[in-house]
Amino acid sequence: MSFFKRLEGVFFAPKQMMTALAEKPVWVDVLVLIMIVLAVYSLVVAPYAKQEQVQMLKDSVKLKERIGADAFNQYIADQEKPPTTWKMIQTAGGAPLLFIIAMLIQGALFMGFGRMVSTGGTFKQVFSALVHANLIGGVLGVAVRLILNLTKKSVMQVSTGLPILFPKMEVTSKAYIILSQVDFFQIWVFAVIALNMAAIFKISRGKALTISYVVWLLKAGFNIAIAIFGMSFIQ
Repeated sequence: MSFFKRLEGVFFAPKQMMTALAEKPVWVDVLVLIMIVLAVYSLVVAPYAKQEQVQMLKDSVKLKERIGADAFNQYIADQEKPPTTWKMIQTAGGAPLLFIIAMLIQGALFMGFGRMVSTGGTFKQVFSALVHANLIGGVLGVAVRLILNLTKKSVMQVSTGLPILFPKMEVTSKAYIILSQVDFFQIWVFAVIALNMAAIFKISRGKALTISYVVWLLKAGFNIAIAIFGMSFIQ
């Protein structure tokens, strides 16, 4: 199946596309596309993200008390400096690198759960499925978020999940962090992944959906824990 047929299939014929992908797994071209999109997105929204991060640090009484006023002021001054070339390279490369790591970890989880219900399937098939399904979040989802970022001139105030139903909720609150993991694009992604898991492991769609959303819950739980832990240092 050609590159453009696969792009179309993810959005308009996921069952047929994922079945074909299970028979002949490929992923390099789609992975490169997603990595490029994530790198460009990171660079475009970096000024907004930095501005909000610096403001959050300035408002952190806890951090100032922990490191002392002089060190705190110097830290803020360092954060406000224009980004160096190396910093921009790190910004562009960070998101694609994290994406690859996430795909490898999720692939291992899917293989582990898959082996509980089937003796079939390979890691290459699973990895291919994950990469293609993430066109939904890694390209379409990113495009939607970018429009919202540019409109609101913000990164933290933008969500494509349940927080959009609570516009007055504080973005640093635990409730916001938890609700933000119920992202509409991610729910779509893992539904499409389930179609491929059913084809790869030769199991029912119900079992595939269960496995897929268990992995999603583990991913969401990890993201929530990391976010809350990070916030504990400045709040």
